[in-house]
Amino acid sequence: QVQLVESGGGLVQAGGSLRLSCLASGRVFSTYDMGWFRQAPGKEREVVGRISWSGGSTYYLESAKGRFTISRDNAKNTAYLQMNSLKPEDTAVYYCAAGRATMYDYRDYGAYDYWGQGTQVTVSS
Repeated sequence: QVQLVESGGGLVQAGGSLRLSCLASGRVFSTYDMGWFRQAPGKEREVVGRISWSGGSTYYLESAKGRFTISRDNAKNTAYLQMNSLKPEDTAVYYCAAGRATMYDYRDYGAYDYWGQGTQVTVSS
């Protein structure tokens, strides 16, 4: 069992930055791929990106490339989502998730076994 807790959300102006953290419980964090998803009001949840268990590979939503960076520190049981050059359309609840997600299925909810409760990110124009 893995429990995930996100933090770091908040209100930021367009062009600003935020870093989200996802703290995992348990000793098996380092064996899971980690995904970041977001859900805006009235929209479906979509993947922002994913990082492999080792941190050796990452994949991103096209609109996040060059602005967002996913990283992890397995010694701290924590994954991060660094978001720069934020836009109003990035406003959403952001979730982290743990699972076995390959380059072929990392966009799929079913690839992840555990989810955090979400943290709100609001970008004002």
